[in-house]
Amino acid sequence: MIAVIDYGVSNVEAIAKALESLNVEFVITSHEYDILKSDKVILPGEGEIGTAIKKLHKNNLFTMLRVCRKPILGINTGMQVFADNVKGANISGLGIFPGTVEKFNSEISNSPFTGLSTITIKTQSKLFKGIQSGEKFYFNHSYYLPINIYTTSAAENKTSFAASVETGNYFGVQFHPEESGEAGLLLLKNFIEG
Repeated sequence: MIAVIDYGVSNVEAIAKALESLNVEFVITSHEYDILKSDKVILPGEGEIGTAIKKLHKNNLFTMLRVCRKPILGINTGMQVFADNVKGANISGLGIFPGTVEKFNSEISNSPFTGLSTITIKTQSKLFKGIQSGEKFYFNHSYYLPINIYTTSAAENKTSFAASVETGNYFGVQFHPEESGEAGLLLLKNFIEG
């Protein structure tokens, strides 16, 4: 059973549709009980990271996510909340991945960065089984996590950034696999079956 966390800042319907197409048993929930009894967790997210972190606190999920030992996949803003903090803001993330989430400089990069873009795989990850560098995924974000030692793939918006990160049971993707066609579905399948 997969728990898809609905904390008010994500398009859980698109995730649900993708999981249904993979014939996966899942529950959409904001309750700690459902999350703890699941096998794996998906933390989707859209919009501004500060809002996402506040909503996780409001739903009493922030600390639980920090200590959870189940495999967790953070998507888009869901990945960003795994970082230490946000540059220029008094916002602390979960601190799973070292680094500071930054906003794209609109004078240099496209902000928001929207559309299909290729990734470059940096290190082996079970998420990318059957997926090669150069595969396109759908991005839609204004904030990013700089490349760090946990980066498994990177993308480019005139600035290189972490397209995915991984450590222990925590996985994060900056792109939306649920909106990335066959490659995105394969990545979700790899997470679920891995």
